[in-house]
Amino acid sequence: MEQLSEILLEIHPFVTVIHLREKQKSARELYHAVNLLTKMKVPLSKIMINDRVDVALVTGVAGVQLAYHSLEVSIVKQKFPDLKLGCSIHSYEEGQQAVLNGADYVLYGHVFPSKSKPDLTPRGLEELKKLTRQATSVIAIGGITAANTQQVINAGAKGIAVMSGILEARDPLMAVKAYQNVLENGDV
Repeated sequence: MEQLSEILLEIHPFVTVIHLREKQKSARELYHAVNLLTKMKVPLSKIMINDRVDVALVTGVAGVQLAYHSLEVSIVKQKFPDLKLGCSIHSYEEGQQAVLNGADYVLYGHVFPSKSKPDLTPRGLEELKKLTRQATSVIAIGGITAANTQQVINAGAKGIAVMSGILEARDPLMAVKAYQNVLENGDV
């Protein structure tokens, strides 16, 4: 967590959201991770917790990212209407259902080939376009580089989520700035 913390300290002013996607961490470990980030002056409003509604509520972060095995979006939205809810989806149908159930946004992917999912065929830009015609708040993930970010935005995505493109970069801050440049100016 220390190496990740150093990277996040450097890049957080240039990103919209920091998604704590530590699936193997306990609630206690996630709680301490959020506390560490806030000590580093990362605003709670920028932090989303993967799957753990309890940790999101206790820490006061912006919200929670729900997966297929998580509590249903409609249940969480009904009980905690002020909690920002994202929902990970992998198809047009899942996206429609998530939006109908009250998700504030959907995280869709993987769009391009990805090292984290080497044996799965990417869903591609055409599927992303189909989804963005029906769901307005689609964040694309998977194999996204600064070079292909504009294609994702042109397909209708409202934003991108990036892990390895930043965390594995030789210079994570320079990588973030390259993505930011494309999102703001439309070029690499």
